[in-house]
Amino acid sequence: MKIVPLINALLVTTALYALVFERDRLMSFAGAQTAPEDAAPVRTAETAKPVPVQVLRSTARPVDQGVLLRGETQAARRVELRAETTGRVISEPLRRGAEVAAGDTLCRLDPGTRPAQLTEAEARLTEAELNATASDRLQAGGYRSDTAAAGAKAALQAAQAAVEAVRTDIARLAITAPFGGVLEEDSAELGALLGAGGLCATVIALDPIRLVGFVPETELARVAPGALVGARLATGQEVTGRVSYLSRSADPATRTFRVEAEIANPDGHIREGQSVEMLIAAEGARAHLLPASVLTLDDRGTLGVRLAVEGVARFAPVRVLRDEPGGLWLAGLPETAEVIVVGQDYVTDGSALAATLVDRAPGDAPGDAAGDAVETKP
Repeated sequence: MKIVPLINALLVTTALYALVFERDRLMSFAGAQTAPEDAAPVRTAETAKPVPVQVLRSTARPVDQGVLLRGETQAARRVELRAETTGRVISEPLRRGAEVAAGDTLCRLDPGTRPAQLTEAEARLTEAELNATASDRLQAGGYRSDTAAAGAKAALQAAQAAVEAVRTDIARLAITAPFGGVLEEDSAELGALLGAGGLCATVIALDPIRLVGFVPETELARVAPGALVGARLATGQEVTGRVSYLSRSADPATRTFRVEAEIANPDGHIREGQSVEMLIAAEGARAHLLPASVLTLDDRGTLGVRLAVEGVARFAPVRVLRDEPGGLWLAGLPETAEVIVVGQDYVTDGSALAATLVDRAPGDAPGDAAGDAVETKP
């Protein structure tokens, strides 16, 4: 028997035993032999040199939060008045912008032969009435059949219908405004021939006027009919009203929902088609008013601020509710937070801080650019 395989087997068995059952001792021995005697200790948040920063203590406050939309003004009522019969215009045209009241005549058509047709129809009606009376008497005496009597009644009804048709056609010669408003364009010109369906005039009503915008589906739950609406026109004029309509179906192209608000416009100064910025009142929230300079990004690109928490830096994501001259209203922070306002871009999560508490952020007036230091926090 050869002794070499036995020796190899014994060495392998010994190595396996050491790796499995004595692994901890083996690793400790190897580390003690390879670690340099003068190796530098690992630096942690406790051992690292604190980074000097300035901190602003902020407390959340209630803030009115609304849904901001961009839209336009539209007339509350609009109608195109068209002729129902054929005729030539015999009235002087009304010019665009003219104010009209309900019942005002906008276009009058030439009656032509219609008066003569009415006279003829009335004469035929008189004849039919006499024939029907005579027929009833003869039928009562047994001198006329029931069929002949029914024919006389039918002729009477046809004559009555003919008179009514001519009178209705004559009444259609005057095209009147159904409600008070303003002419959008000139009415039909004198002498123009209008056929059935020809346009006489367009009337719009501007009091009240309608504000129209489109709400994204992410904000839909925050809008309700009757909610207060504040609006600012491109001219700077500010008006208020309430939501009068909220669509139940989305626009298939934009996936947004139509919302309308009615605004009083007694003097007619607000015109149709003006651009408008609408702010619809919604449930309020609690947020912190902080300068925009405190915002920063983490390694994943999330927007937030850095807080001083027990002497170390911590990143906190935020949501911007709205902006105003005094800063940004930020949600997502604790009720009371110590926000780093100077030095936030030089620290990361876990960095040790040498925080100086200030009573206002840099750039806030009054005071200097760095704020007033009131307390130092190691």
